[in-house]
Amino acid sequence: MRLSSNESLQLGEALQIAVVKCSERCLYQSAKWAAELLDALPEPEVDPAALGTPPNHVHPVLTSNPDPHEAALEARELGRYLLAKSYFDCREFERCAAVFLPESMLASLVSANSNENATSKGKAKASAAGPMPSVNSLPEISQKSLFLALYAKIMAGEKHKDEEAEMIMGPQDLGSVINKELVVVSRYLTKWFDNRKADDGDYPASQGFLEYLYGMVLAKEKNDNLALEYLMQSVHLFPWNWGAWLELTNLVSRVEQLTKIAPHLPQNIMSFIFHANAAVNLYQQGSDLAASLTDLLTIFPTSSFLLTCKALLCYHSKDLFAAEQEFSHILALHPHRLDALDHYSNILYVLNSRPKLAFLAHLCSNIDKFRPESCVVIGNYYSLLSLHEKAVQYFRRALTLDRACLSAWTLMGHEYVELKNTHAAIESYRRAVDVNRRDYRAWYGLGQTYEVLEMHAYALWYYKKAAGLRPWDSKMWQAVGSCLQKMGRDRDGIKALKRALLADSYYDTAAATANSSFASSVDRTAAQMDPEVLLQIASMYDRLEEQEEAKAYVELCLAQEEGGAGAHGNNHNNNSEGAALGESVITIHRDSAPAAGSDDEVEGGAGEGKAGHDAGTGVTFATSKARMWLARYAMRVEDYDTANRLAMELCQDGVEVEEAKALMREARSRMEPGAARISESST
Repeated sequence: MRLSSNESLQLGEALQIAVVKCSERCLYQSAKWAAELLDALPEPEVDPAALGTPPNHVHPVLTSNPDPHEAALEARELGRYLLAKSYFDCREFERCAAVFLPESMLASLVSANSNENATSKGKAKASAAGPMPSVNSLPEISQKSLFLALYAKIMAGEKHKDEEAEMIMGPQDLGSVINKELVVVSRYLTKWFDNRKADDGDYPASQGFLEYLYGMVLAKEKNDNLALEYLMQSVHLFPWNWGAWLELTNLVSRVEQLTKIAPHLPQNIMSFIFHANAAVNLYQQGSDLAASLTDLLTIFPTSSFLLTCKALLCYHSKDLFAAEQEFSHILALHPHRLDALDHYSNILYVLNSRPKLAFLAHLCSNIDKFRPESCVVIGNYYSLLSLHEKAVQYFRRALTLDRACLSAWTLMGHEYVELKNTHAAIESYRRAVDVNRRDYRAWYGLGQTYEVLEMHAYALWYYKKAAGLRPWDSKMWQAVGSCLQKMGRDRDGIKALKRALLADSYYDTAAATANSSFASSVDRTAAQMDPEVLLQIASMYDRLEEQEEAKAYVELCLAQEEGGAGAHGNNHNNNSEGAALGESVITIHRDSAPAAGSDDEVEGGAGEGKAGHDAGTGVTFATSKARMWLARYAMRVEDYDTANRLAMELCQDGVEVEEAKALMREARSRMEPGAARISESST
C-alpha cells in the first residue's frame, strides 16, 4: 500500500487537525496517538507549492468552525473556555466543569429527571392545566465547551473514586466503588440528544465528540449495544479520534462481532488500523493480518503503535524470539517510550533473559518509576529472581497507580500462586477478568488455582473459557483434558487432548472441517507431537480397556524420540505403526471438528503450532513410561523377545531401572527351553 504525494499531504493535514481538536478537548492520549502517527508519516517528496497550493492558503487547523452558529458560540465563550481548559490542565476538574455547568443546574436536572420518572402518570394532567416550567432546560453553549465540561465531570468522578477506594487487596477492597458522576453526565447527554432529535435539525450538526463521550459513559454502565451505536456514529462524524476506536475495540469480544460491524464503519485508513488492532487484541494470527500490518507500516514506517501490534502478533503466535526482536527494535527507535513494555518484560521473563530484563527494569525506573508499566517490569524482574513478595509489592504499586492495569492483576495472581495464597490468587484473577474478559491468562489462572484446590468442576469451567478465547493453544486443551481425566470423564478428556495435538500441528482451518484423506493424514504425522499428551491419551484408553487404541498412542509416544512417526528406527514394525498412526490422526480429525457457533469454533487466522520438526525429543520421562507400558503389554501377550528388548532399553534410559531388571529376568526365564514344563511340575 503506497500513497501518492497528494494523499500523504491530505493524510498529514487530517492528523494535524486531529491533534489540535483532541488537544482542545483535553483528550491528550488521543492527541498523542495522532501526533506519533503524524511523526511516523514520511515527508512527501514533492514540494507543496508544486501541487498547486495557493499563496494565501490557510491551514484547516487555523480556520474557524465551518458551522456559523457554533463559531459564534465559541467566539462568545472563548474567555471562559480558556479558563476551563486551564483548570483541567491543572487537574481541577470540578472547577473546570463549573465554568459552564454550575452544580446547582446539574442538581436540578437530576432531580427533574427523577420527578419525571416518579410522576409519569401525572404528566397528562399537568399538560392540560398549562405548560410545565422548564427548570431542566439546557444552557446554550458550544459543543466544544460542553464536551470539556462533561469530560471534566467524569474525570472528577474518577478522581473521587480513586480517593474512596481502599488499599489494593485490603480487607475492605471489594472493587465496588463506582464513579458517581456518570449518572449526571448520562442524563445530561440523554436530554441533549433527545432535544436535537425533537427539534428536527434546529441544532447544529454534531462534531462526533459528544457521541464518543456518551458511548463511553454507556459502556461504563454496561449498556453495550447502545454504546456501540453511539461510538459508530462518532467515528463516522470524526474518524480521527483514536479514543472512540479504542472504546469500540473494548466492546468487540468476538471475531464474528468484528466481522459484523466492519461493513458499517467508515472506509478509511483509521478503520483499517482499527481492524488490525482489534484482531491482535482478539489473539488472531495469520498471513492476512500480518500483511495488513505490513501495508500500514509502508505508510508509517516508524510508528511505535503499529510496530507494537506487529510484536504482539508474534507474541500471541508463540514466536517469542521474533517478538523479542520486534520489541528490541521498538526500544531502539523510541528509547523513552514506556507503552507496552510490560508485554516485553513478559517475553523476557518466559525466555529467562535475566540480563535484558534487568536492563529494561533499570531503564524504566530511570525514565519514570511511577508509571504502571515501569512497576510491572520491575515486578517481573523480581519474580524471575524468585523474590515473589517483592514482585507482589511492585504489582500492587502498579495497581495503586492504575486499577485497570490488566497485566498487574494477572501477574500478581501468578505470584500469589507461587506463594501458595490461593484465596488472594483467585481474587487477583477475578479482578483481571473484570478489567478485560478477553484475557485468557486470567481465566487459565483461575482454572489452575481451583485445580490446586481439587475443585475440578470449577477448574474445568474456567479452562473452557480460556480454550474458547485461544482455540489453537495446545496448553489450554491440555488443561481441559487433564481436568476431565481427573473427573473420570475419559472419553471427553481424550477429545480435548486430541484438540491439543491438532493445535500443536496446525493446518489450515478449511482442512480441519473437510474429509481428510488417509494419505494426507499420514503425511501430517511427520509433525512433532507432545509425548506427554500422547501418553495421557493412551492411559485413558487403557482405563477404558481399549487396548489397541492405547497401544497405538503409546507407540506414537515412543516414536517422538526420533522425530515423529516417520523415524521409528528398527525397534518396531514400521508398517503396522504407520497404519495405526494414520487411523489415529483420522480419529483426531473427526473428534475435533468444532460445531458451528460453539465456543470451540476456530475463529479465522493462523495457528500457533510449529509443525514439521525433524529432530526428535530424545529420551524423556514420558517416552520411558511408554516403553515400560509396551514391555508389560508384550509380557501379557507372551511376546517375550520384545519385552526383553524394551526392558534392556529401559535400563539404558535410567528410568525405573529396578522394575525393568525384574521384567527382563522374568522375560528371559519364560524364553528359556523347558520353562513351561518346570512351571507345570512346580504347580
